[in-house]
Amino acid sequence: MSRWIWFPLLLLLLLQLVYEVEAQVENRVIFLPGRFQNVSISQNETVQAVVSTIPSEVAFITLQFHTQHRNATISYTRMPGLGLSLTAVDSGLVSALRRDQTSLTLFLSSPDGNTVAGTGVILSYSSTDPVPGACNMEFDLEIDPNIYIHYNLYETTIRFAPANLGYERDGVPPACSQSTGADTRWRLQYDIYQYFLPENDLSERSLFTGFQAVADKQGMMENGKRVMTLESTDVSSMVFNSIPGQGIIYSVIVRDPLLNTSASYVPAHTYACSFNSTLDSCQTLGKISTKIFFTITGLAGLFVCFFGHRFFKCELFCMGFSFAAFLFFILITRTTELDYDIRLTLSAVLGVVGGIILVMIWWRFGSVVAVVVIVVGLTLGFLLASVVLFTPLGDIDVFRKSDAVFWVTFCCVTLIVPLFFVRWPREGNITTCGIVGAYAVVLAVNAYIYTSLSYITLNILKRLLNNTFSAVFTDVPFQTIDYVMITVWVVLSVCGIVLQLYRERSRPFFPPSPYLMWQQERERRKTNVLDPSHHFPSLPSRLLARVRQLTMRTEPVGEHTPLLL
Repeated sequence: MSRWIWFPLLLLLLLQLVYEVEAQVENRVIFLPGRFQNVSISQNETVQAVVSTIPSEVAFITLQFHTQHRNATISYTRMPGLGLSLTAVDSGLVSALRRDQTSLTLFLSSPDGNTVAGTGVILSYSSTDPVPGACNMEFDLEIDPNIYIHYNLYETTIRFAPANLGYERDGVPPACSQSTGADTRWRLQYDIYQYFLPENDLSERSLFTGFQAVADKQGMMENGKRVMTLESTDVSSMVFNSIPGQGIIYSVIVRDPLLNTSASYVPAHTYACSFNSTLDSCQTLGKISTKIFFTITGLAGLFVCFFGHRFFKCELFCMGFSFAAFLFFILITRTTELDYDIRLTLSAVLGVVGGIILVMIWWRFGSVVAVVVIVVGLTLGFLLASVVLFTPLGDIDVFRKSDAVFWVTFCCVTLIVPLFFVRWPREGNITTCGIVGAYAVVLAVNAYIYTSLSYITLNILKRLLNNTFSAVFTDVPFQTIDYVMITVWVVLSVCGIVLQLYRERSRPFFPPSPYLMWQQERERRKTNVLDPSHHFPSLPSRLLARVRQLTMRTEPVGEHTPLLL
């Protein structure tokens, strides 16, 4: 009978033991070299990342772990400590293996007490491969293979620690700063890569797919774009153009040209915006004021594209508005600390004043040279110069290292365009209406759907507002939406130019000035006595007579005879 009493107790103890073993297995993730593993870290949980059956030819191993926007902690020990762990959205550790070591355990945890989902991968390297971050003298980890990203509205900066030459298991690492000979780490070279995620896609799935494509050196070289190669004597940092809302993965591949080997740093990503901000987060990136401003601009640009030359005063107002608004936005931003919405509103108001002034100049003086050749021609020249320097030509070292060379080239291209307007003013004006008006439509679309074409002029604006922007690589992604918008821009421009040239072929080049026409009419009425309009009262006399007619009662004069039926 006593046996039957102890049997349930033994069964309960057995179930509890099985539960504890299963719980330990649940907190333990097996990684295979080169294969990604999705990991979910629960609140107050530490996950063991285990690598087993490591081949003997492997000298060191890199574990990298990536999340979209929540921090995760990766550590050599179960309890994270300074110099033994790293907390970031893109984190990694390098572990140098000991002789006869066949397994390795690292630890993942959530520092904020929230559940974190991410993806990780183990990469193995031999003793001849360079060791990323092994000559670190700036960051906390002794060997730091990570890339650190800092961004603002204008630029994104990446920094990393120098690498060292590889070495055997239990070997002594080569000295980092003892000499600069060919047998030291100073022979290493660093290739900077970037990989653009799909535009307008902020999903976690898209990010993880991108990391799976470029996490190792082979994937990044095949799918990424090499931006520049740094020598060991160069500063281990690089500056890029910030593109808010566009996901970009940055990576560094260190190469040993003597042994023809290489290794990859831990890739890092940024959207140049915050997922956690309640105002202007990545999901609500566009401000309402910006959308309103560029929606109106796009509608006005569409009108100018097809009817600008026909309605000349409307065209002049739009050109004057854009010219003055752009100029005053730069001046207000550089000289004040006003809020963005206030700056945009003031720029719009001053743009309206600029448009009215331009129309009044033409109305008073009737000078085609002053308004078309100078203002309209410079507007088209500015856009064409921006397009030229938006191409890879703008990333040539001479333009990045010298503001003087950049602005001289920009001004020369801008000033060449108005010279053609002197010879062909009407054709030049119609061409400007088509190209500039169609680009305004592109900017209006960009207020709702991101397109890289907006950076044609935005890069110039950033360079005018930020003194250090010249050192920035201004490369932007070109994907399906960008090719669609290029097609829209070209089609609208061609259709607008052809339609206006056909419609205006038999009309005068430009409408006459209303003020000059009024002067001519007044002189004609003064000299031509036989003209009935000569005896027509002047405008002040007519207005005075009308006022008297409304305010004074007319008295009857003489006798009135009643009508006979």
